[in-house]
Amino acid sequence: MSELDIAKTKTQKDLVEVKNLKKYFPIKSGIIQRVTAHVQAVDNVSFSIKKGETLGLVGESGCGKTTIGRTILRLIEPTSGSVEFEGVDVLSLKGEQLKSVRKNMQIIFQDPYASLDPRVPIADSVMEGLNIHNIGSKQDRYPMAIEILKKVGLEEYHARRYPHEFSGGQRQRIGIARALSLNPQFIVCDEPVSALDVSIQSQVLNLLKDLQKDLGLTYLFIAHNLGVVEHISDRVGVMYLGKMVELTSREDLFLNPMHPYTKALLSAIPVSEPKLRRERTILKGDVPSPVNPPKGCRFHPRCPIAVAECALKEPEFIEKKPDHFVACWRV
Repeated sequence: MSELDIAKTKTQKDLVEVKNLKKYFPIKSGIIQRVTAHVQAVDNVSFSIKKGETLGLVGESGCGKTTIGRTILRLIEPTSGSVEFEGVDVLSLKGEQLKSVRKNMQIIFQDPYASLDPRVPIADSVMEGLNIHNIGSKQDRYPMAIEILKKVGLEEYHARRYPHEFSGGQRQRIGIARALSLNPQFIVCDEPVSALDVSIQSQVLNLLKDLQKDLGLTYLFIAHNLGVVEHISDRVGVMYLGKMVELTSREDLFLNPMHPYTKALLSAIPVSEPKLRRERTILKGDVPSPVNPPKGCRFHPRCPIAVAECALKEPEFIEKKPDHFVACWRV
């Protein structure tokens, strides 16, 4: 990092702080639907997001990335833990207080078509948040929606069209417009480009970066494509089976990964030069079930450097070097 980046980091304040977040989904069976087990989707995860930065969250499918994003926004209620937004405990809020905070915390969904009502013109979809929060007069809301659509690269003549009349990239722009309609500070981007063509992905990513610069936005960017995460993130957190295993700056993660799972993920990134070959780390076995995760370190059954201690005791998620947090006995 340059001296300017370091100075900027020191002056940034935490906008979102997540502490010991847990989300267990109950499994019910029998006639009376008794709880027989739990899916440990997120287990004791802590991190913070500074104002104006992008925190990337990566990991295999089912590791709990999306659950964290939705739990922060209280689209899913947590089992335990705390989520603070500008120092206010979001999980303790109710009624009008929660509604007020939610204006500042929005989400871009992975599937833009599923998140849009197919029977409603897109201007009405963008105005939905304005109507709920009584922003502006009824006459003012349509021009406000048009202005937001133009910010994401759409035109006024698009406003009365329906979702099926747009391409995938355009529909994702509509999803971004909906998230921007309430002028939020924080946006959860839940794999916003995973369903798009590569050429369209770059356009949407550049749009998100431009909007962040112009509007001072803060992102939690959830993805499984490390190339995308490297392009947009300031810091990156790596998750495995409901746990955060590594968290550091983008540069440090891609140049000096410390956790063996992170190294395996990075080794799988395709190389653009055909003559070059990356040394692959092939992980043995499959991801264990989150219903019955392994004791000790959850990664140890697949870890190429595991020792006996890894199966007995869970490693702490601690700072191994400045601003580089890792949960591993072997680091």
